[in-house]
Amino acid sequence: MTDLVLVRHGETVWHDGNRYTGRTDVGLTEHGRRQAERLGQWARAAELTAVWASPLSRARDTAAAVTAATGLQAEVDGRLAELDFGRGEGLTGAEMSRAFPEARAAFQDDPVTHHLPGGENPVHAVERAAACALDIVAAQPGGTVLVVGHSTLHRLLLCHLLGLPLSRYRRVFPVLRNCAITTVRWNGTDQAALIEYNLPVEETR
Repeated sequence: MTDLVLVRHGETVWHDGNRYTGRTDVGLTEHGRRQAERLGQWARAAELTAVWASPLSRARDTAAAVTAATGLQAEVDGRLAELDFGRGEGLTGAEMSRAFPEARAAFQDDPVTHHLPGGENPVHAVERAAACALDIVAAQPGGTVLVVGHSTLHRLLLCHLLGLPLSRYRRVFPVLRNCAITTVRWNGTDQAALIEYNLPVEETR
């Protein structure tokens, strides 16, 4: 069994207003950089065996703080990138409701069947994320691997690994906080267990 420690990157410049940030490459705020530094401090005692990260700069910069603290170089993998939110990129929920109200309402009802217009199909996204997770488990059997990525992709992956309907990811896992710890223990096949969810690093000491 391998522990996959799923961590959302630090706060970004689009955090204010909860703007949908998919493939748009926005940077961390100063607060986000401090969150990443605290994650690095946590990582010193976490006995990590590897670090993997999304190629988007907000994830790479968060992972870099862990590298600075532990010496573990991050394996950057494109399969860990956030979903493309299409016409929703950079918009708040309220702005989407004004720009395309019917599509936004359908998305709120079932965000998988009715993903945002022009955006990536979440089914395809979780397929790439699960393939990456399987490669991580194969490379680190029995290890503890920090995976620095994104809110929506990680919530979809949690549903997939735990056997939950993908369409419920927003309801079952409504929030993934920046740089909080979520750990799922997985054998790479049919056994997965949620060990901890959304735990601030200050509470893991």
